[in-house]
Amino acid sequence: MAHVLVVEDDPFVRSALIRHLTDAAHTVRSVGTALEALREVAQLRFDAVILDLGLPDLDGSEALKMMRGITDVPVIIATARDDETEIVRLLNAGADDYLVKPFSPEHLSARMSAVLRRAGSTGPAVQRDRVLRVGGLAVDPLRRQARLDGHPLDLTRREFDLLAYLAERPGVVVARKELLTEVWQQSYGDDQTIDVHLSWLRRKLGETAARPRYLHTLRGVGVKLEAVEPSA
Repeated sequence: MAHVLVVEDDPFVRSALIRHLTDAAHTVRSVGTALEALREVAQLRFDAVILDLGLPDLDGSEALKMMRGITDVPVIIATARDDETEIVRLLNAGADDYLVKPFSPEHLSARMSAVLRRAGSTGPAVQRDRVLRVGGLAVDPLRRQARLDGHPLDLTRREFDLLAYLAERPGVVVARKELLTEVWQQSYGDDQTIDVHLSWLRRKLGETAARPRYLHTLRGVGVKLEAVEPSA
């Protein structure tokens, strides 16, 4: 059972979401505006937030950015917008997943379960009581901390899980399907989700796909974490 905040201004959609989530044994609070949502997450602890984009006071994407400034609660975007560029932008802004309206109760339940599993389980790569070191990169799974050349990295939960999983296998090419299964705990998905988070992680590691220092992508194969000193 999870404590879920539903942010939806349409009373019919909100009622349906509350009913589906309650039937799945979750406890639910609901609000109809972005400002109410921000107040809720600032004052209460939630296990997940379902966030509509078409809110009356503030676009949901802006609300997401503000929410990320005060909490790392998993956020599932519920939107009628199916534009690929928009979806990538939302993932870059900190969304954990998205659902395109209309969606079935079964689809909602599956996505909710996947997000809650990811939030509640750090996975096999981050259960070891030791610091993983790859070049100047140090990943402490137990404390969920990462440092680059002695400087702390400000990583989201998903970025940390991805980095830790790769750090456990330095120099090994990890297939994208394996990353989806083990890090995202999804049996299906597309490469876009992985690419977005890799791009985000690269920026924090101070590298680019064209000039990688740690994250190396093998097109059509997978990704590996390996330290390569930049050429002079």
